Amino acid sequence: MSDTAQRVSRAAALLAEQDIDAALEAIIEAARLDPASPQAAFGHAQIAFEAWQPAAALFERAAALLPGQPDLIRNHALALAAEGEGDRAEALLETVLAQHPGWLDGHRTLCAMRITKGEGEGWDRSFAKAVAHEPASTALWLGWFQQHATRKDWAAAGRVLAGAQQACPPSQALALSTLFLTAESGQGTPDFAPFTELADLGTDLCHVRYLLRTGQPEAALAIAQRHLRAPQARMFWPYAGLCWRLLGDPQAGWLDGEPLHAAAIDLDFTPQQLGDLAAALRRLHRMKAPYPEQSVRGGTQTDRQLFFHPDPAIRLARDKVLGAVAEFAATLPHPAGHPLLDRGAGPLRFAGSWSVRLAGAGFHASHTHVRGWISSACYVSLPEPAELGAPPAGWLSLGSPPPELGLDLPPLRQIEPKPGRLALFGSTLWHATEPFAAGERLTFAFDVAPPR
Repeated sequence: MSDTAQRVSRAAALLAEQDIDAALEAIIEAARLDPASPQAAFGHAQIAFEAWQPAAALFERAAALLPGQPDLIRNHALALAAEGEGDRAEALLETVLAQHPGWLDGHRTLCAMRITKGEGEGWDRSFAKAVAHEPASTALWLGWFQQHATRKDWAAAGRVLAGAQQACPPSQALALSTLFLTAESGQGTPDFAPFTELADLGTDLCHVRYLLRTGQPEAALAIAQRHLRAPQARMFWPYAGLCWRLLGDPQAGWLDGEPLHAAAIDLDFTPQQLGDLAAALRRLHRMKAPYPEQSVRGGTQTDRQLFFHPDPAIRLARDKVLGAVAEFAATLPHPAGHPLLDRGAGPLRFAGSWSVRLAGAGFHASHTHVRGWISSACYVSLPEPAELGAPPAGWLSLGSPPPELGLDLPPLRQIEPKPGRLALFGSTLWHATEPFAAGERLTFAFDVAPPR
């Protein structure tokens, strides 16, 4: 391995260990010592972007050394958008998509940019243009369908799927998408029987949700249990928990805890520290709408790993929560086979960290975190009580099932928000934020990765 390759590999390893400052220093040195290296240039741009540094010019230079690399082009566009060059970002993606209309990741990135800047209509026009050029591309049609299905815009998803069925030959992918639309939209009775032998992850998850929605928790549990010892188990544990609760099975208490595996911890922030943190977070909320796949409703969420940001107020918050998580984890028992409690002994790492800014009537839809082990919400700034509304307005509800499933299950616990309060809970636990009347609700949150 060359010296440059070793330096790039070292920087990547430091990034994986979440030592962002050392990773940035290492990749800067690699790019300085070998300015003609495409790998060092790409790595420099990428790590600078992850570290919340200006990176668009670095990506442009890397693109000159490594032309036609899709990941580089996409991330160059993301860096441009992050630096206030949204029009240039869109133009870059449009130019490449005109040459390569089948580039699904480019379409997804462009759609997300248009949605988060507040476009309510026409945000999916790149897909429409692409299928006009390649009308028989099932992958393009279904990529377009997925965009609307993610937003639960079933009418638009149905129109796209109808276009796909007219333009493309019959296929299993089209049949599965039709099944998904029927099951999730509630418009008709889906027939899962032809697909039961597939053991397809998405189809089984859809089937579990449909069975719960139609009052069949025993059948839903039977499907979910097939996956609870597989790599994708974290997708199915939350649904198994709902089934057990509906059936009165004591395994519900084993999974979620009796008392609940959750804590509310008032961190030792001073008012000045909270004020500095709020100001730092507000500067990062540049978007006008959330990403379509997120649980945020009526607010915005930051991109990238929040705790990689160099602002001292954010780094202080990171250090405080690391200590709190370690103390919380130390209080938990260690039974084997449990998705939260059976764990390794490696250092704590973040699977993700972000900030959410909700406005009046904003909320989080009920969801879980598939990539996490312990999840969180930490309150930085809240509306005045008169703006917030009567309790539990703005509170965190733990154990609330997704409302679209129509399940008669109350929250297992509700946590009152207070500035500086950190809520911790297992990532397989359903959680939501109750809507509130008016004002700003500013938080940061994170997922701790399962220990190695």
